Amino acid sequence: MNANLKAQAAAAALEEVESGMRLGIGSGSTANEMIRLLAKKVASGFDVIGVPCSTRSEALCLELGVPLTTLDKMPELDLTIDGADEYDPALNLIKGGGAALLREKTVAVASARMIVIADDSKRVATLGQFPLPIEVNQFGLASTRIAIQKHFASRRVSGDLILRGGENDPVITDNGNYILDAHLGTIPDPAELAKGLNDIPGVVEHGLFIGIAKRAYIAGENGVAVVEPKA
Repeated sequence: MNANLKAQAAAAALEEVESGMRLGIGSGSTANEMIRLLAKKVASGFDVIGVPCSTRSEALCLELGVPLTTLDKMPELDLTIDGADEYDPALNLIKGGGAALLREKTVAVASARMIVIADDSKRVATLGQFPLPIEVNQFGLASTRIAIQKHFASRRVSGDLILRGGENDPVITDNGNYILDAHLGTIPDPAELAKGLNDIPGVVEHGLFIGIAKRAYIAGENGVAVVEPKA
């Protein structure tokens, strides 16, 4: 997705942001385009306050002059705008390619609504082509991995569970955790797979966003399409 298409999707989503809103600000390259456009509106007098989903988004907002607060100071938000690594016809998502899934989900769930901005290559009939990120505690990694694999087997899915960055240089999230990427290929029932994952000791959060996104602005060659969940 080129920068122009990202900016188109971001601009369309920003039409839903009203002056005075409390805004969850997503993370990733498409969200960065939204931040740049939002900063221009703020510079022109638009009133908004944001809660960023990652330290990278926070840094860009501070650089461009977008007013920020924290989720502790403002625990309920009006709207979150964020990207996605995959979305299906029900607007279930896989997120976490940038390792910010814990903060992204926390901010999204604290919001009255979540809007996705993405390009049409992110649409899939069934989730799972993009590896499912699972944020895990550093302590007890081997045991956590085994428990996750047993959970997958109980839900009749399987695939390699790979530590992002590798054993010698693992990726560390903003919250000091590791990421295990589950290469499942297909997830026939994302809601069922999500059940119980967070009950595994060592699992902090997973990248399945089920029933959270309410609308998506999807950029493609023919412009920006508005997508809403299909039952």
